Amino acid sequence: MRIVHSWYTGSAFTMGAMRAMKTELRRPDGQPVRVLVVDDESTLAELMSMALRMEKWDVRTALDGTTAVRTAREFRPDVVVLDVMLPDFDGFEVLRRMRAEAPVLPVLFLTAKDAVEDRIAGLTAGGDDYVTKPFSLEEVVLRLRALLRRTGVTDADAGTRLIVGDLSLNEETREVERAGTSIDLTATEFELLRYLMRNPKRVLSKAQILDRVWSYDFGGQANIVELYISYLRKKIDAGRTPMIHTMRGAGYVLKPAT
Repeated sequence: MRIVHSWYTGSAFTMGAMRAMKTELRRPDGQPVRVLVVDDESTLAELMSMALRMEKWDVRTALDGTTAVRTAREFRPDVVVLDVMLPDFDGFEVLRRMRAEAPVLPVLFLTAKDAVEDRIAGLTAGGDDYVTKPFSLEEVVLRLRALLRRTGVTDADAGTRLIVGDLSLNEETREVERAGTSIDLTATEFELLRYLMRNPKRVLSKAQILDRVWSYDFGGQANIVELYISYLRKKIDAGRTPMIHTMRGAGYVLKPAT
């Protein structure tokens, strides 16, 4: 059995952050989105299922190709998360058999391989998108939401909106509003605010923010976080009840204004 760390990056995407995504994606008939997760690592399959159920989606799992094809026939999923490496036959064959009965079924491939030829093989086989291990649950959820909208499974106008108190952020249009007033942000300010809004009421350290927003360690330049927090405060909190708070010695937290 492969170890957990082979696929999971340890993202700070928490249950609270998932709940912050207020916009629910549903099928046109109003029913929950149906997702089939196929991976032979049972721990991974269960964690992905838990994350997707936080989206209020209907989720089924399969640990091998044979079960996946049978479940797809019975469950009729709207989208499939499909590992390439399976114990009986590979994900490409699973996709071929599924598409024989559901020709436009959207599929997100999971693969431990990151070579260009493997990515091309997945897309050439008919996959709509792919995520390379190690990955975060956050990335899988966001990729699936984008895939569902892009393929027309759900309402394309729904968007992915984060809402904390009277502050809202649309991840697709990159529009930010507080109490109905539009706020213009730079690309870095937007990413910082998005990270804070995905973790409402959670204290985030400078190190966490550096890792998530800038993707690498600034070493002795951690004050870049303080600088951008100050930029955000001038745009988000100016003339209003503050939402961004400093926790001395710990970091920063975003909370609904009271």
